[in-house]
Amino acid sequence: MTLEELISTVEELEAILRKGEDFALVETRTSNLLQKFPLVIENTDLVERDKLQCRILLIHSQSLIRRGMTLDALPYTRQALDIAKQSSLKNFVAIAVGLIGTIYWQLSDYVLALENYQEALTINKELGNDSGAAANLGNIALVYWHLSDFTKALEYLQEALILNKRCGIKRGMAANLGNIGGVYAHLSNQQLALEYMLKALAIYEDIDSKDGVAIWTGNIGTVYADSGDHILALEWYQKALALHQELGNKIGIQSNLFNMGEEYLNLADYTNAMEYHQKAHMLSKESGSKREIATDFTTIGALYSMVEYEGYNPGIAQEYLLKAIDQLQELGVKKELYEAHRTLAGLFQRLEQWKDHSYHFMQYHNIEKEVQNEEVTKQMQLMEYRRKVEEAERDRQVKIARFQEQEKILHNILPAHIAERMLNGESKIADSFSNVSIFFSDIVGFTKLSQNIEADDLVTFLNALFTEFDRLARKHGLEKIKTIGDAYMAVAGAPIAQENHAERAALFALDVAELMKDYRTESDYTIGVRIGLHSGSVVAGIIGENKFVYDLWGDAVNTASRMESHGEPGKIHVSEEFVDALSLIRPSDSTSQWEKDGLRVIPRGEIDIKGKGTMRTFFLERR
Repeated sequence: MTLEELISTVEELEAILRKGEDFALVETRTSNLLQKFPLVIENTDLVERDKLQCRILLIHSQSLIRRGMTLDALPYTRQALDIAKQSSLKNFVAIAVGLIGTIYWQLSDYVLALENYQEALTINKELGNDSGAAANLGNIALVYWHLSDFTKALEYLQEALILNKRCGIKRGMAANLGNIGGVYAHLSNQQLALEYMLKALAIYEDIDSKDGVAIWTGNIGTVYADSGDHILALEWYQKALALHQELGNKIGIQSNLFNMGEEYLNLADYTNAMEYHQKAHMLSKESGSKREIATDFTTIGALYSMVEYEGYNPGIAQEYLLKAIDQLQELGVKKELYEAHRTLAGLFQRLEQWKDHSYHFMQYHNIEKEVQNEEVTKQMQLMEYRRKVEEAERDRQVKIARFQEQEKILHNILPAHIAERMLNGESKIADSFSNVSIFFSDIVGFTKLSQNIEADDLVTFLNALFTEFDRLARKHGLEKIKTIGDAYMAVAGAPIAQENHAERAALFALDVAELMKDYRTESDYTIGVRIGLHSGSVVAGIIGENKFVYDLWGDAVNTASRMESHGEPGKIHVSEEFVDALSLIRPSDSTSQWEKDGLRVIPRGEIDIKGKGTMRTFFLERR
């Protein structure tokens, strides 16, 4: 088998699983894939290999769960979880943890089920995976429903419904609406139950989801059955049965055959009841679902034990009920187990086999008491767990609020790209940029101004002025680096490289110069600005631990500063390197202006620059 064939097979098995067709086949084929896996993926990328192995393990686990082999599924799910954690595949971690929640739910360990569902929900929320979070919320709701905490169940279903609506996941919306109807059915509000289930059915019909239509048609039948309208229940079950038969969905067929058998039993039609339960039992055996098989043994045994049934046969009844007890003990399903013991005790009572009656009655009594005690313990554990979850959620919300505030502060003091890198866990940020353009400006007349106005007025003036500088920097794509007193520094080409960095810096400088032309303060002071530009290479990074600063270092920074300090008020003084970066058209006469695309530079000649020596510089203008 090639890698491509393996991937194709995995996709095929996922499709079969979604349709709910043949879980025994899926289990067999995934077992074979797991055996071949090491050979097929020998030269595959490590992460892709782990993703693929997780998929196979999770498919295998789900096929076992759907066949009632819940405990057998647990080690495969845990293996998938370990692989996902090792490779930091958080989406697969969420799926595996959620599946472990389903395993514990089926094992009636509701506290562990909720812990795992909540963990999966937290991961999906962190990933921004609303569809996954909606599925988790729906599962949490079903646990609370099973625990008869209908208020909580409805809260979680409503939250899941909101997320599914936001994502436009109609199938999820339909499931949530239908399950809300199911909760109302348990609350004996059959009218609301039908209203919600019919809404769910309409959505499934609208999206042409045949399996959804089939499932909820059967569920509507259950509402009528619970209402005591057994004839109407049979009609809906018959419709659902036909739909599942058309789809070839054996689980759906088995479920509706079983339900129809129960309705015939309620109508005292024991012959039809036995016929439908036997048909359901044949399908349970085909699917290999141990729990369903055990339930069928109990139901068929109970029918054979009824004296009203024309096929009444105590021997066969005893045989079926003992098989049910053996299998239920193996599965650890106690509630159905004590029901089987009670039915068998009743049979032995009618047969006046008092020793056997006494044994099974005591088994029934002890297991029922054990289940009740376990339920009380679980309810107490659940209450404690809910208290812890609520406390953890409060702490989480506080941490989120603090993190959001920190994130906001980081974005205010650092370039957005750098802030994101820090938030993603980078502790050391240092980059080299070979081509950037650096802007320096300094206010002319600031010393006199600062001596003649109040402190508040001075700060207000600087804030208003540099806010305008910030706006212009954003307009042209420059990154503000810092202000030192009345000096302003910005860069084009870092922390994100830009091919046209010089042009961006030039247009920004021209806009700043235009802003400062004939600029007067509110106190009627006239001020100007000197601007310097230079292009070159720099090192950029974060310094500090508590008060972060993003800064630039290198000779290019010093040169840009010198361009400003050696410039003239109201003018933009630039280096020859900056002019070269602009790619202006050089005239043959070195004293003439250079120009291109609305820009021109006028040679200033060679001047002595402190710390740099003699440099050829220019003044930048608009054409």
